[in-house]
Amino acid sequence: MSLENLLQNLNLLKKQIFWLQISYDQIEKIGIKEEYQIEEFGYYETACSRFSRSIDFLIRKMFRSIDAYEFENQGTLIDVVNNAHKRNLFEDVQEIRIMKDIRNTISHEYIEEALIDIFQDILDYTPKLLDVMKNTVRYIENKVK
Repeated sequence: MSLENLLQNLNLLKKQIFWLQISYDQIEKIGIKEEYQIEEFGYYETACSRFSRSIDFLIRKMFRSIDAYEFENQGTLIDVVNNAHKRNLFEDVQEIRIMKDIRNTISHEYIEEALIDIFQDILDYTPKLLDVMKNTVRYIENKVK
């Protein structure tokens, strides 16, 4: 992968961080409730969608882009995640697996009540996802200096 492609993906990652942070700030103010107003539910639904897209982009695009740029064997998604772990982009592989599971749950939930069940997970794991994303930005910026 060329440096130009890696930098394009880096810019996309920065935009993902920006929008995910906005969504997180909104839902953090709302918190967990028994019932949500329509606007509150909309904020959570947006946060879920952004969380899902962000973890997908991070693993499928960014981690793979770094592997390609560094001439690393990309292999399976597990290999890509393990390579990212070796780069110290995150501390716990299990947390990445949990985030991926949350993403899978989001993508398969179409009923409001079922989506509400993962709001606490979104509150708990969005800061962790943001940290991994920011670590990835720093890693790439240090590599291309």
